Amino acid sequence: MNSPITIHSWPRAIAHVDADAFFASVEQALHPEYRNRPVITGAERGIVAAASYEAKARGVKRGVSLSEVTRICPDCILLPSDYETYSLFSKRMFAIMRRFTPEVEEYSIDEAFLDLTGTRRLHRTGYKEIGGMIQEAIRKELDITVSVGVSLSKSTAKLCSKFRKPAGLTAVRGRHLHLLLAQTELPKVWGFGPNTCALLKKYGLKTALDFVNRPVEFAKRLLGKIGEDLWLELRGEYVYRIDTIGRLKQASISKFKTFTPPTADRDVVRARALRNLESACIKARRYDQSAGKVILFLRGQDFSTDGLEVRLSHPSAAPTELAETLIGLFDGLYRPGRLYRATGVVLAELIDSNPLQFPLFEDPMRIITHKKLFEAVDAMSERFGKHTVFLSDGLKIPRQHEGPRGKVPLRRAEILPGETTRQHVKLPMLH
Repeated sequence: MNSPITIHSWPRAIAHVDADAFFASVEQALHPEYRNRPVITGAERGIVAAASYEAKARGVKRGVSLSEVTRICPDCILLPSDYETYSLFSKRMFAIMRRFTPEVEEYSIDEAFLDLTGTRRLHRTGYKEIGGMIQEAIRKELDITVSVGVSLSKSTAKLCSKFRKPAGLTAVRGRHLHLLLAQTELPKVWGFGPNTCALLKKYGLKTALDFVNRPVEFAKRLLGKIGEDLWLELRGEYVYRIDTIGRLKQASISKFKTFTPPTADRDVVRARALRNLESACIKARRYDQSAGKVILFLRGQDFSTDGLEVRLSHPSAAPTELAETLIGLFDGLYRPGRLYRATGVVLAELIDSNPLQFPLFEDPMRIITHKKLFEAVDAMSERFGKHTVFLSDGLKIPRQHEGPRGKVPLRRAEILPGETTRQHVKLPMLH
């Protein structure tokens, strides 16, 4: 066994918190009767979006068609995805993490990186124990499990969190890092894709330890700057920094939704495109951003996609202002008789909404009115749920569709409040 890579046990303490089968776990938390049963979300799309560990143990994999799922797991529980509730659980989960350290990077809806360096004195315990405290707080308050890894860098912390899933807790300090890398095959390294692994194997490498035991010049020559950074990260160097603000501002915002069954109904396809616009505008307003350009995509049943874009006369995040523009794009794309399976909207050229900029030939009072209107709409959504108030075209979106076991309700974001039998999560919204 090679000697330890570093002597100092904790030059940095970086944690990676990863929710276990997040969407399915949220459903099991809301419905105790689903505990220890195979739960699958994605019924509204016809494919598996997420599967509980009970379903995975039966051979269910993400992306598999529901017809295949019912064949290999006939007693599974099929549910439409409830992204509004998943998002709320995600916000609560990140809020719990911030009790332990202010440096939290929301990497995705169900995982985060945390810098715990220096918090041992605050919490009067070790870094592994702090990871366990975070894990227990999430379990107790949200009734879901997470796996936690603690090590010297993002790359090594992520290896640790994957080491004992689900509900695992693994901490690897500097002098033990070589032991972790020796057990890590190349495909398990964050950043190594199939082609990279194939290339490294040609040079006789099998594990992450084999990789870091080569000179840094070797990594740089084969993989460039990314290879050099990964080489350093795997040796415990803190290269990839915790980014606490990187996701607060977006370069663009896209909302792309697939619907089942495909339809040629002009009103339905247009209503879905407008719903995408509303969802994108909600996210833009959340970050105090306005779009200077709108892009619309329509995808047919044959998976071919057509798109158009237009630059706006002034930036906006109000769907009442952007709807006319989007309908103009829609009229230029829609082909009567063609079956459509998805619509997508992109808000591009985003800028800060504050302070308001008034174009020379636009009515400033009209812009202010739209802004105040959607401040009120957002306040209602915060209290009663997303899309509590929506454009009237949303009434044309079907309330259910045919699934492999009969009619399946659509996800909550596409139906009117009160029209679903799904249990609404009763968690307070965070500000």
